[in-house]
Formats: sequence, structure tokens, C-alpha cells
Amino acid sequence: MPPIDLTGKAAVVTGGGRGLGLAYAHALAAHGASVVVNDIDETVAEQAVKSLTEAGGTAVAEAVAVGTAEAADRLVRRAVEEFGRLDILVTNAGILRDKVLWKMTDDDFDAVLSTHLKGTFTCARAAAVRMREQGEGGTLVLVGSPAGQRGNFGQTNYAAAKAGIAAMARTWSLELARADITVNTIVPVAATAMTETIPAFAPYIEALHNGEPLPAFLRKGEGFGTPEDCAALVPFLASEAARGITGQCIGIGGDKVALWSHPQEIRAAYADGGWTPQTLADAFLASVGAELQTVGIPAPKLPEA
Repeated sequence: MPPIDLTGKAAVVTGGGRGLGLAYAHALAAHGASVVVNDIDETVAEQAVKSLTEAGGTAVAEAVAVGTAEAADRLVRRAVEEFGRLDILVTNAGILRDKVLWKMTDDDFDAVLSTHLKGTFTCARAAAVRMREQGEGGTLVLVGSPAGQRGNFGQTNYAAAKAGIAAMARTWSLELARADITVNTIVPVAATAMTETIPAFAPYIEALHNGEPLPAFLRKGEGFGTPEDCAALVPFLASEAARGITGQCIGIGGDKVALWSHPQEIRAAYADGGWTPQTLADAFLASVGAELQTVGIPAPKLPEA
């Protein structure tokens, strides 16, 4: 394949001021794209731009909270004003409000859905309008999570939003195919402020901050690494090398990249004339329910102390 070259392309990265978002912005800029770095904190966004330009990239900051149509239009407009076009959108912005179901408030739920799900929707809609007007295709990279694929204790709002993002990617890949706009969800696993709160990972992340590399059993066995490890997927998906890849959920972390399956029927049973509650009770566990699916993110397999 030819080298990945995004020269002349313009990108917007939401939540691009730190962590994974900043890593995505750096990866895009390193391969030639001009980047609008979005963050809710203007100082953080400007610091991110400084790091990008000092590394030889081209970038501008746009501080706004995603979630509204006005914010989305503002981000697209900034890309067009600064760089003349928009080719790549990465919807990374997000927040957490973790609580178990019976303690989660309406505000906890709404805030996370507004940022993750509605923020992805409004930004993708504004980007799609612009890309279709340009008539030269484009790339939407939506950021998902293992929580959206499998569920996660205490994350009703976050898991629901991330599951919805995966569903939107599949839908939009169909709707935007004729415009040559690819849409994929990436599922990153990395040492971030969020994963620092997981007790099993905490000591390894602390060691990483102290300059020690993550052990191979994490990088390979768990697919767990740094934000920079996850970032390679973004310029790849934005490149010509990935024009035939759309509607997919792709996981990346550490030394591992993986393709997630889409929900599908795995077993079926039939009853002449249809089912009753009693015939379901009699047959379910011996037929379709013989191997029920697991839920939740599997616990890390760490070496014994």
C-alpha cells in the first residue's frame, strides 16, 4: 500500500485537548492533515494546538461544548474558514457520570447522553452536510467503548450512549455510501484518566507515568496500552487505504487490533402455530437458550502475585 498521506485534508477532533483525543489529533497532523482541536476548556485546546504546531503540524483551537446543533455547525464552519474544507471528523468528546441504576439521576443520564450520543449525532450531521456539498467523500470516525459493546456495571448512561454510537455508525455507513463517506466506530482501550480508576490497572498506569513500559501481558493479552497506541487507527481509516472499510466496529489498544462482531441471531427454534409461555418454558433452555451470552467487560487476566 502507498504511504498514509493526509496532506490537504482537514479534520475536526472533538474532545481533542487531552488523552485519546489529543493522540488522535497528533496522529492526523503527523500524516499531513490540518486539525481543528475542540475542547470545552479553551486553555486546554490552545495548549493542544501548541503541541501540534511545535511538532510541525497545522492546527487551530475551537472551545465549545458539543451536543447542540450550534456547536456542531461552529466546528464545521471553523474548519472551512481556516482550511477551506472538511474531510475527517473524529467524535471523541465525552464525560462520565457513573452510578448504579437506582442512584442515577435524570441529570446524570441526560448529561452523558447529550455529550456522547447527541454530540456525535449533531457533529456527524453537520460534517455529512458539508462533505456531501464538497462531493469528494470523507471520513467519520466515531469513538465507542467496550462498555457499549458488552455493558459495564455502573455505566447505564455511558454504555447506552456508546451502544447507540455503534448503531449510528452502521446506519450512517448505509446512508452515506453513495457520497463516498465512510463511517466506522473505533473501540479504544488505553491508559487514561478513566482507566486509572480500575484497581487492576492502576499500579501499571502509575508505573507507566514513572517511565516504565506496560508489560506484554497487558499490551497483548488485554490489548491495553497508551493513547498513542490507539491513535494509529484514525489516520488509517481516514486514508485511501481504508476507503472500502465502513460500518465497522474496530477495537485497538496496546499491541492488539480487533474487529468486533455485529449483533446477530446465533440460534433459532420453531413451533408450529407459534409459541406460548408454557412451550417457551419447556423448550427455551434446551434450544435457543442452551448457551446464553455473557455480559460485562471481562476482568483483566493478571499474573498471580
